Amino acid sequence: MSIRVNLDVMMARRKMSLTELAERVGITMANLSILKTGKARAIRFSTLDAICRELDCQPGDILEFASINGQE
Repeated sequence: MSIRVNLDVMMARRKMSLTELAERVGITMANLSILKTGKARAIRFSTLDAICRELDCQPGDILEFASINGQE
């Protein structure tokens, strides 16, 4: 099981930088970068809510389930 983070795709579509999104959401650039690179182990619903609000998207636009080797 693997969850892919497509935050960089949504940021590019909205023409928003990491710095701008971090300021708007109210989290550090370091924490947002960890999420963007897929290294985060968890995300708070309040953070996901704020990101979706600022990027005008749905959680499924940012997070994607991808099976490994065809297994779910």
